[in-house]
Amino acid sequence: MQDVDKIFAAEKVKTYSSGKKRINKNLMKQIQIEPKEFWFPLDNAAKIFPATLTSERTAVFRLSVILNHRVQIQPLLKAATIAESRFPYFRVKIKKGFFWYYLEYDDVCFDVLPDDDLPCRQFSKDSLLTRIMVSQNQISVEFSHILTDGTGGFEFLKTLLLLYAEKCGVQIPDNHKFHRPGQHIKETEYEDAYNRYFKEEIPPVVKRSKSFHLPWPLRSVPRFRVKKLFISMPSVKSKATEKKVSITDYLSAVYIFILQQIYEETKGFRYAKKNKTIRLQVPVNLRNILPSDTMRNFSLFVMPEIDLRLGHYTFDEILKTVYHQIRLETDKKLIHKNISRNVSGEKKIYVRGIPLFLKSLILKMKYYSLGTSQYSGVITNMGKVKLPSELENMIDHFTFIPPPPNQLLKINCGIIGYGDTLVMSFGNITKSNELENRFIQFLKQEEITFEEEPAWQNSHSTYNYHTK
Repeated sequence: MQDVDKIFAAEKVKTYSSGKKRINKNLMKQIQIEPKEFWFPLDNAAKIFPATLTSERTAVFRLSVILNHRVQIQPLLKAATIAESRFPYFRVKIKKGFFWYYLEYDDVCFDVLPDDDLPCRQFSKDSLLTRIMVSQNQISVEFSHILTDGTGGFEFLKTLLLLYAEKCGVQIPDNHKFHRPGQHIKETEYEDAYNRYFKEEIPPVVKRSKSFHLPWPLRSVPRFRVKKLFISMPSVKSKATEKKVSITDYLSAVYIFILQQIYEETKGFRYAKKNKTIRLQVPVNLRNILPSDTMRNFSLFVMPEIDLRLGHYTFDEILKTVYHQIRLETDKKLIHKNISRNVSGEKKIYVRGIPLFLKSLILKMKYYSLGTSQYSGVITNMGKVKLPSELENMIDHFTFIPPPPNQLLKINCGIIGYGDTLVMSFGNITKSNELENRFIQFLKQEEITFEEEPAWQNSHSTYNYHTK
C-alpha cells in the first residue's frame, strides 16, 4: 500500500475531499431530521469565540495519534468517509444571523490534508470546522472550539483511528465502545448540555480579582510554536501517588510553583507584578459529573490559586491548596452555579434582542475583562487513552495541542497519556522558553523520567526515555 507522501506527490493535490459533495440518502433519515432543518445555535461555551477570532487567536485545537508505521492513505480515506457519516453534527459551517451565530449542516466532506507542521491554524470563513491532517506516521484532527471540546474531538479521532485499523486488517473487539458506524444517532449527541442543566434562581458567582501574567515580549508573526515533553507515566504517577494526589493535581501544582518562581524573580516589569494572585485555569470534562452524550462543548474549569500577599508558598503548600480547591470547585452544586452564571445572561430578553454586531463588541470586551485577566495560565489534561489491546503494536503515543494562547496569557499546556507515555505540549507565543525550561528543571530535580523533544518543532519520532 502506498504511503501518504507518495500518494500526495503522485496526485499533485492539496486536499482529497474539500468541496466535494457526497450523496447520503440514509444520513438524514438516520438522524431523523430534514436537511433544511438541520441547524442549531452555538452552545454557551462557543458563543464567545466568533467575536474574538483572529489569524493568531484561532480557537482551534489539535489531537494527534503517532503510529509505529507510515500512514497508509487509502485505508485512511475510506475510514474518513465512514467516520464523517457517523458524526453529521460535525459537518457544519458557522453562519451569521441577525441576533446570534448558528451552525448549519453542509453535505461536504472533511478536508484530508498533508500536514505542514503548522498546528491550530484558523479555519476559513466558509469551511467546515473540522479537518484531518496526515504526515508520515501521524494522523491529526483539528477542531474549532466553536464546534466541540477536547472530549468531543477525541471521540471523533478514536472512531477514525479504529476504522483505519480495521481497514488495515486489525480486528476490533465487538464489545469495545465507540461511535460505531450504523448506530442510531441520538439527538442528545448534539444537544446543548449547558441548557439542559441550567437552573434558575441560583446566586451569582463572585467576581475574581486580576491575576499575574507572564511579562515576556511576543515573537513575530506567526508566533505560535509548540514544545513537547515525553514523560514516563509510571514515574510521574509514582510521585503523585506518593503525595496522595492525582497527576492533574501534581502537574497543576508544578505549573503554579514555576509561575511563583517567575513572579519572584521578575525585575523591571512593575506593571506585571502589581497583580499578586497566581491562578491556573484547569478545564473539567462535565460529562464525568453531569451525565451527557453530547459531542459538542460541555466543559467548565476550576481555578486553583495562591495569594502572594501572604508570602512564599512551598511546593507542598501549593499542592495541598490545588488538591482541595479542585475538589471543592468540582462539587455538583458549584458546577450548577457556574453553568447558571454562564447561561443566564443569554436567556435575558433584552440580551436576546441586541443585534449581533453589538453583542460581538460586548463579548470581545468581556473576553479580557472577565476572562483572561483572571488567570495566569491554562493546563488541560485529556487523561489516559484506553484502546483495545489489538492496537498496541500500531500506536506509539498521542499528543494534544490546545488552541494558541492570546497575547495576555502567552503560554498554555495540553496533556494526554497512552500506555506508559504522558505527553505535555506547551504552546508559546513569546520570545522566551523560560517556563518550559523551569518545568524541565523541576522534573530533573524530582528524578521524574522524561525525554525532551529536540528544538521547537512537531516531531514524529519515537522517543526512548532516560533520566536527565
